[in-house]
Amino acid sequence: MSEIKELKDMDKKTNMDGYSKVAPFVIRDCALSAIATGLRAQNLRELRDALVTVHGGSIYYHFWGGLLRPGFDDPEFNNDFASWIHHRLHDAKLAEQIGVIDPASFSDMEELRRELIDVIEKRLDETEFLSWAPRDRQFHFIRAQTVVFDTNHFIQRPPELANIISSLSLGSIYYHVIDARRRSPQAIDDFRAWLMLFGDEFADLYSRLAQLDPYFVSLIELREQFTAIFKEYFTGSRA
Repeated sequence: MSEIKELKDMDKKTNMDGYSKVAPFVIRDCALSAIATGLRAQNLRELRDALVTVHGGSIYYHFWGGLLRPGFDDPEFNNDFASWIHHRLHDAKLAEQIGVIDPASFSDMEELRRELIDVIEKRLDETEFLSWAPRDRQFHFIRAQTVVFDTNHFIQRPPELANIISSLSLGSIYYHVIDARRRSPQAIDDFRAWLMLFGDEFADLYSRLAQLDPYFVSLIELREQFTAIFKEYFTGSRA
């Protein structure tokens, strides 16, 4: 990250271009630490019942955790619920219905929880017989703790975004784009939150970033999308 300045150089910055009036964007990295909840399900009704009480962080993990979790590779489904329903309960219809749910379109995990429960209950009303997963293939509810790392790097000026985004780790992309939505009152990524501090100067760039949906792409693809937008905006060229 040669384009990113070390934090220890922050005091050397001047006020020449006005950007230093806004606090720098501090680059962080992260990893997910899985925590067992003790809840599990072997059929659709048990899955519904567990969803009523499980911690919201578990719902978050089973929708978003696959982006950062090693070994998650299901080309058909982006969340653990749809994948399990398809592969273990063999309910293709319900798996498809849950597979197209976009968690980014919900204001919080409670709203997403209600949507999940509603979809499953409708399916239960349609189904006369319950399918059971093998005992060793039950759905285990997991929640995750986000472990954050300080990279000791920062961005002082927005134009630097064009050069450094492509070099950020996938953990950094996850932290600043995915996890940021939980931390921001506006439920937006950290890049847009930072650009807002400059007033209307980057309103067009903000609007372009707002059109990105981070859920149905990999972190690598998401990083490429951000890189392309920043490159085109600040340099007039495509990545």
